[in-house]
Amino acid sequence: MILQESGQWNRRWAIAAIIGGIGLLMTLEIIEEPDLTFSEILFEMLEPTLLVMTAAGVIHLLGRMQRQHQEQLLLVRDLEVARNEGEKWRMDMRELVRGLGSAIDAQFDRWKLTPAEREVAMLMLKGLSHKEIAAIRDASERTVRQQARAIYSKANLSGRAALSAFFLEDLLLPVEQQS
Repeated sequence: MILQESGQWNRRWAIAAIIGGIGLLMTLEIIEEPDLTFSEILFEMLEPTLLVMTAAGVIHLLGRMQRQHQEQLLLVRDLEVARNEGEKWRMDMRELVRGLGSAIDAQFDRWKLTPAEREVAMLMLKGLSHKEIAAIRDASERTVRQQARAIYSKANLSGRAALSAFFLEDLLLPVEQQS
């Protein structure tokens, strides 16, 4: 809020300076050549007025460019912080993820899934659609749907949500235990 008010005051001062500069130039023209008519004075003022306006525009653009550069630096810093936090989280969770992967593989073995079904099941757990899985596996969507149905049948599950819930349910704390 304070920055907005400050920016408004800066704009007001800039406009006042432009008007004052043009007025000063007009005054100098009148003093220099007192016998000019008003229209001649205006015509004589056209070039200096354009120069003043152009200079003011350039100054405004330079200020804006500097502010955008500062914002860009802040965004780059924030992005780097987020990347570092993500990498730290991945490193902290690496062992847990390996254990989860092993547990999922063991369950796939108990369900007797084929290698293709295992891959489809893993990609479904990652949230990919049948179309996306088909593109990754260079297979048709129909084949992926058939493999998904085979997975659900072997696992005695009703569908994709049940497949995800099977693995996630025990990982999440019950609502009353979360703090």
